[in-house]
Amino acid sequence: MIRLFSLKEQQKQGNEQPNGSTARQSAAQLRIQKDMTELHLPKTCHLEVPDPNDLLHFTLSIAPDEGFYRGGIFTFDFKVGPGYPHDAPKVKCLTSVYHPNIDLEGNVCLNILREDWKPVLTISSIVYGLQYLFLEPNPEDPLNKEAAEVLQSNRKQFEQNVQRAMRGGQVGSNHFQRSLKS
Repeated sequence: MIRLFSLKEQQKQGNEQPNGSTARQSAAQLRIQKDMTELHLPKTCHLEVPDPNDLLHFTLSIAPDEGFYRGGIFTFDFKVGPGYPHDAPKVKCLTSVYHPNIDLEGNVCLNILREDWKPVLTISSIVYGLQYLFLEPNPEDPLNKEAAEVLQSNRKQFEQNVQRAMRGGQVGSNHFQRSLKS
């Protein structure tokens, strides 16, 4: 019994701030710590946390090694809100990309970020979902309707458009920033 109280006292001292108050972590902070601890990224992904004291905001870079987007590198911004894990994180693509499921503003159409989100899903689930979008773009649920139509009607033209966009070229009236690895 005494040992339990001493453990609680040690934990309390560990959470004490310089002003003497104790910092309580939110459910979102606790869950994101757990998610990050259990995260095993594939070799094609790199996670960067700009502020180690703020795990609720980070970036993920994906460098597909196969498919239409092979050789490119695409960065996503993650903002985890206070409602996590009950609410999905906000994910935006920071790299301009010619993709049926990512619009020109960087919004991402991934079902688990919208209607299919469940609290049992993790950051790892989102990483694998994003990675899959680059391996198998889904023209059935597009945000970029023009890219989806080209993918469905002329795969060769779609591939050429993707390559032109990744080289920093223009597709239609849209100019894309270079996204090929150096």
